Amino acid sequence: MAHICLRAPAKVNLFLEITGKRPDGYHDLATLFAKTSLADILTLDAEPAQQEELSLVLDGPHSGGLSAEQDNLALRAVRIFEKHFNMTLRIHIRLTKNIPFGAGLGGGSSDAGTVLLGLCHLFGKPPQELLSDAARLGADVPLFLYPDTFLKGEGIGERLTPIPLHTPSFWAVLAYPDEAVPTKGVFQRLRLPDRQSVLTRLSNLDKLIQCLCQGLPPTQWQNLLFNRLEEAVLPYIGSVRKTKEDFSALGAVPLMSGSGSTVFAVTPDRQLAEDLAGRIKQKGRKVFTVRFGGNQDENN
Repeated sequence: MAHICLRAPAKVNLFLEITGKRPDGYHDLATLFAKTSLADILTLDAEPAQQEELSLVLDGPHSGGLSAEQDNLALRAVRIFEKHFNMTLRIHIRLTKNIPFGAGLGGGSSDAGTVLLGLCHLFGKPPQELLSDAARLGADVPLFLYPDTFLKGEGIGERLTPIPLHTPSFWAVLAYPDEAVPTKGVFQRLRLPDRQSVLTRLSNLDKLIQCLCQGLPPTQWQNLLFNRLEEAVLPYIGSVRKTKEDFSALGAVPLMSGSGSTVFAVTPDRQLAEDLAGRIKQKGRKVFTVRFGGNQDENN
């Protein structure tokens, strides 16, 4: 059997605006994804076979409550790969879950995208061929078929533009309040912003991307960070609201990632991140100190 071990990185949204609602019920958005050093670990052992055999073993600190059955996104990704390339596989997957579930960090999507990447590597297939198939697994899944750390997302998040920022010099502290937030409920509560508000925010997104590309420190752009979905979470989910208040009380500029529940704050360097993480941890939160990109994470 061919063997590969890969990291499936968590993402945060440095910016997220809802730009409209589609006839199919999905929402159009404009977002800035940033992959972090916090990651699940995926091990794939695979070979072509006459008859399909798929198995998945889950472990790790955040594997509790997750299903290893056929509806798991990692196994669904295998079937997407098989169908697209007309292959039948015998495959065993071990998935070590370090990313909390329902945390706005894209853990399940990252697992699915990384399975596709791993299979493409093992069998010499081009990942870019799978972008439209990946989007059917979930709007965030195509993000993880790109090697880039920062990507602008449009449409439902599947139209991606890499941002040429290769050596970010800033860190972040992620705080998970130990409560998952179901995405469906968030969008049901969301009230669409007016057009002028959207245009103003999109202008801020462009400014944020410019600041990042210029290598400016977080103090010069963190006021541009934004997440429209906070309006549909903070008034309703007390643990997320309190986590954000904890950051603010310490002088940080916090933001919820995705549809929640993780709240994060960006810092200029590792030392400041570790100091902030230690103080947030005292509040009883699950805390991660991360870099953007790379493959080192500090699970405090």
